[in-house]
Amino acid sequence: MNSPQVRTAVVGAGAIGGLIAAAAVRTGHDVSVLARGKTLDAIRADGIRIVGDDGDEGETTSRVTADDDAARLGVQDFVVVALKAQALPGVAESLRPMIGPSTVIVAAMNGLPWWFLDGMSGPLAGQHIEAVDPGGVVSAALPPAQSIGCVVHLSSSTDAPGVIRRGRGNHLIVGAPDTALQVQANVFSAAMREGGFDVTVSDDIRTEIWVKLWGNMNMNPLSALSGSTADVLLDDPLTHALVLRMMEEADAIGTRLGLSTGMTAPGRVAVTRKLGAFRTSMLQDLEAGRPLEIGPIVGVFPELGRKLAIPTPFCDAVLGLLRQRAANNGQ
Repeated sequence: MNSPQVRTAVVGAGAIGGLIAAAAVRTGHDVSVLARGKTLDAIRADGIRIVGDDGDEGETTSRVTADDDAARLGVQDFVVVALKAQALPGVAESLRPMIGPSTVIVAAMNGLPWWFLDGMSGPLAGQHIEAVDPGGVVSAALPPAQSIGCVVHLSSSTDAPGVIRRGRGNHLIVGAPDTALQVQANVFSAAMREGGFDVTVSDDIRTEIWVKLWGNMNMNPLSALSGSTADVLLDDPLTHALVLRMMEEADAIGTRLGLSTGMTAPGRVAVTRKLGAFRTSMLQDLEAGRPLEIGPIVGVFPELGRKLAIPTPFCDAVLGLLRQRAANNGQ
């Protein structure tokens, strides 16, 4: 007797979610996507279409079930949340019909996920992060005890609704914050690897999330505020210094939480410099009129600093300016 097909739903079939959905299809999962508007119409009509960055890889199409109602998709084995993180509090409650007692929720988003402090020992045990989980609304709908992490190290973009263009990189880091979900994390990792990703399984997924955020929490907001590419920010001695001061504040918070990045702030900046004159995702979002990931990428640091009595004056100032910049841009 054949085993039942694994049911995987992707919430947010954009640049990252679309790639994950296509990988799950190649693995043989029964794949659904929760989408709306033009993206829903395009996926229903033509599937998820993946094109190569250089135009030489051809085009692949993955057929999936697409709907805008989680209740019609039903309970899943895996629910991959690939939304922009600031959108999640507004839609989390609507995802409940897909979450059963054995469902594993995979957070594939930038910034700190809603479950980050759940189960941690130390000074913030039992607390949540208001910047990503206001009033606990996300945790109420998406139980942290059923959640794992997926750190995305790749670039991709949407050419049109339902059409995803691959960019640089192909790496996912997957892990369970609680060993109780390690088997399920291994199952998801194996599926993504079979579907074409380069996958690392981590036994310390919180640190992996923190390390990625540490490299993004300065360049993203400063590029959005200035309109500059990363090389310009690092070539200017004043903005270069600001980048380092923000990282030092974040590193002090990480140290109190037992999260080590394994490198110095200048060392991490040297890695960023090797990427050249790139435009950050936050700058691209601002220019396109899309909402910015302010809370998950920047807002978490002043909040955690206050909880831990660690001053964060540089992060505070950048957060205040970024909020005003977004408001003045109609967001």
